[in-house]
Amino acid sequence: MIHVPQGLLADIHAQAEHAYPKECCGLLVGRAQPGGTVAIVRAVASPNTASGDTQDTFEIDPQVRFDLMRDLGRGPDEIVGHYHSHPDHPPEPSQTDMDMAFEPDFVWLITKVDTSSAGPTRAWRLNRETRSVQPLTLVTVP
Repeated sequence: MIHVPQGLLADIHAQAEHAYPKECCGLLVGRAQPGGTVAIVRAVASPNTASGDTQDTFEIDPQVRFDLMRDLGRGPDEIVGHYHSHPDHPPEPSQTDMDMAFEPDFVWLITKVDTSSAGPTRAWRLNRETRSVQPLTLVTVP
């Protein structure tokens, strides 16, 4: 189960709408809780640095990740995943997503976006080596 504050999810939706028709992306900060729940407390936007057509692929700027890792230090919060949008496609992992799933414990939030609005958003875990896709329950919290 993934807990995401409503305001944070609204920010991701706004980023997806602003980036349309390209994919937006960023990192998710939070912490694992007992029972396998992940509480997301922060989203850090990144430029989409993917080469080629960013309408169907994304890449987090490595500098954004390094800076965030440094800022988090040894605190209780850590990078727990990332988010990105799927312009004009469902919020489900694509073949490109699967090919880029290097961290099997990461949470993937994927938001559908089209010309009128962003949403819904769904949560996943992807394992590139086993080619497995695990849907996660996404719960918005105040």
